[in-house]
Amino acid sequence: MSKIKPSKGAPYARILGVGGYRPIRVVPNEVILETIDSSDEWIRSRSGIETRHWANAEETVAAMSIEASGKAIADAGISAEQIGGVIVSTVSHFKQTPAVATEIADKLGTNKAAAFDISAGCAGFGYGLTLAKGMIVEGSAKYVLVIGVERLSDLTDLEDRATAFLFGDGAGAVVVGPSQEPAIGPTVWGSEGDKSETIKQTVPWTEYDSTGKFPAITQEGQAVFRWAVFEMAKVAQQALDAAGISSDDLDVFIPHQANERIIDSMVKTLKLPQSVTVARDVRTTGNTSAASIPLAMERLLATGEAKSGDTALVIGFGAGLVYAATVVTLP
Repeated sequence: MSKIKPSKGAPYARILGVGGYRPIRVVPNEVILETIDSSDEWIRSRSGIETRHWANAEETVAAMSIEASGKAIADAGISAEQIGGVIVSTVSHFKQTPAVATEIADKLGTNKAAAFDISAGCAGFGYGLTLAKGMIVEGSAKYVLVIGVERLSDLTDLEDRATAFLFGDGAGAVVVGPSQEPAIGPTVWGSEGDKSETIKQTVPWTEYDSTGKFPAITQEGQAVFRWAVFEMAKVAQQALDAAGISSDDLDVFIPHQANERIIDSMVKTLKLPQSVTVARDVRTTGNTSAASIPLAMERLLATGEAKSGDTALVIGFGAGLVYAATVVTLP
């Protein structure tokens, strides 16, 4: 017989608050066209992107995270001292150690919260949300802060016609806490490492000095598009099935904001009713990887396009290739 006392956590978990931060500088397509041979019409037709935000020197990964997190904590109606865990998903914090989550936890004023970074690309928010849910149900924390943050402008090759127009910067955060009813569904997640070469950093950091060129993100656009459209629609449907609902029960669809053509194709494949609100934050924010879902969620709630208590399907997918989808009740 085990001598270990069983864990005592909440029966369920839910998102209690959301916050976002977009850098001050707004970058229209015209700026991108200074370094690539393309057109505003081509960029919009291929991606839906009109503008994106790029961070300045002061808008660091930590600084943007702190701004977004402060809003999420206030929205949740709790204090920073009550936060028991801080999970940061990012691929653009360039210090291998220490984790930027520890700096964020300290500057927010948490009481020595557990803090760590994860790297799961554009699926990072879903991964972090799943971990937070587990911590709350297991009982190791009552409230967990999940942050998706990127400065992808630092990893953008402005002369790469295939990717120069895609990426933006920003931070999105949510507070996850206890619930008496299911409000975060089962997560359908996984990886397809055999396709890892389709989205990657051009060279590892160890080769940076020898090449003389700063590493950037590159991708095989058509291969990624086909995978996202066909395979991720299946994953999204699996998440609906796991939550025990159909597309008719959905109020909101918040996919990773990678490309509006991908979003449109997924909506069509899933046969979502016209009554479902679809996040299209990509138009003015670009692809912010791990930050894209919480930023899109925050904007939908702020504009009134979505409301508290709505049932939303969220799905992230990207480099790895990795993915994560779940159904949530909006805060």
